[in-house]
Amino acid sequence: MIKNLARGIGALTLALAPLLPAPAAQAAPAAPAAPAAPAAPAAPMAEVTPLPDAVGLLKVTEENRSGYTASSFRHWNAGEDPTDGCDTRAEVLLAEAVVAPTVGSGCKLTGGRWTSYFDGQEVTDAGSLDVAHLVAPAEAWESGASAWTAEQREAYANDQGADVSLVAVTSRTNRQKADKDPADWMPPSPEVQCRYTGEWVATKLRWQLTADDRELEALKVYAEGPCEDTIVRYTPAV
Repeated sequence: MIKNLARGIGALTLALAPLLPAPAAQAAPAAPAAPAAPAAPAAPMAEVTPLPDAVGLLKVTEENRSGYTASSFRHWNAGEDPTDGCDTRAEVLLAEAVVAPTVGSGCKLTGGRWTSYFDGQEVTDAGSLDVAHLVAPAEAWESGASAWTAEQREAYANDQGADVSLVAVTSRTNRQKADKDPADWMPPSPEVQCRYTGEWVATKLRWQLTADDRELEALKVYAEGPCEDTIVRYTPAV
């Protein structure tokens, strides 16, 4: 009888076997996670500040031009797009054209029209324009660039990362400006003097350049007077 009972239990177990859940399969070990790619460095944020406050951010020191030569800053290089056949000067002229010129072999520019920043003159010949450094290389040198590497000075001389660093102007006004700071020269067109003051300060702050006492006082005359509502925008380059 006991044997019959055992057989019965065994048969019942076999009958129920298909109805019982199968034992869970052992999970394969997870593959190690791939290391995360390093995050790209965040681009510097643009600084926006009223002109009076921006002038107050300038570091004031004595300036020293000793050791400066025209070859201290290499320009013009191949520009922002080395494949377009145009150097920095030509790229700035293309960017600032009111009417686009025709671009010929060797990036020769014909036709087109520009408005000279400093004096408001309409110009239709690219050859009669200079691409001026808003803060001349000699001024930059004595304001801190003398301590830069040759690569940093080349980057400054060809800076298209800010619209205000390089500007198209008539050769005549660029010769008048030369390497003077606002204590000794301002654009002859009064309607751009506030713009010029703001962009001068923006360029100095962008490149962490200093000002001397006379320059600072001249900037304050505009910042605390007719140009107090001017807004300065700059993105640090160094």
